[in-house]
Amino acid sequence: METTIPGTEAMNVATPFLAIAAAVLSAALHPAMAADDPYLQKRAAMVRNQIEREGISDPRVLAAMRDVPRHLFVSPSFRAKAYEPFPLPIGEGQTISQPYIVGFMTQILRLKETDRVLEVGTGSGYQAAVAAKLAAEVYSVEILDSLAARSRRTLSDLGFRNVVVRQGDGYYGWEEKAPFDAIIVTCAGGHIPPSLLRQLRNGGRMIMPVGGPFMTQNLVFIEKDARGSITHGNVLPVAFVRLLGH
Repeated sequence: METTIPGTEAMNVATPFLAIAAAVLSAALHPAMAADDPYLQKRAAMVRNQIEREGISDPRVLAAMRDVPRHLFVSPSFRAKAYEPFPLPIGEGQTISQPYIVGFMTQILRLKETDRVLEVGTGSGYQAAVAAKLAAEVYSVEILDSLAARSRRTLSDLGFRNVVVRQGDGYYGWEEKAPFDAIIVTCAGGHIPPSLLRQLRNGGRMIMPVGGPFMTQNLVFIEKDARGSITHGNVLPVAFVRLLGH
């Protein structure tokens, strides 16, 4: 994100040097991401042009998406397109969501540093990585063995220690780790699974695409109040791969 900050000429001159110093320090503190340098400008442009410009304003979400190397969550043949505004294939008929959708779904959950998050549909692991920058714990369920193994390896290589990925049917959630402060579902189902609603903590938030593969899909935002009452509403038309299993 490029921001013009009122101030003295000396401050304006110093700003680029501070940004460069921060990038160097970040690479030094995250050796696994040192090779990420060629993509820093592309990632900054992605956040500025596709996410912030389209209305995503939470500074923590923007910072997380500037930090997470999206290109490392796709195959080498697609890395040149990793920061473009569309989904990309990740194998097994699945995709990594376009950047704006990741930002939108993350922001609406209002994640806090103490939150425990459930993700249904790990896919590449990118959404889990973004959430892990904001929350205390992320538990992610992926039904496809190959994607579960690959995303687990990618997240580990990048140093994410607060994400746990398991292979399984996410329709049923992860009961042993419930309740969750937030639940994010990255594949479309015909209805909201009752098991996920049960595993959502009172005061919790959930976002899920709902609709069939040949029907209109909408992101549905669900909230459970302190007494356990549930409210929900459509917030954005979308097109997601379908929820497998169950």
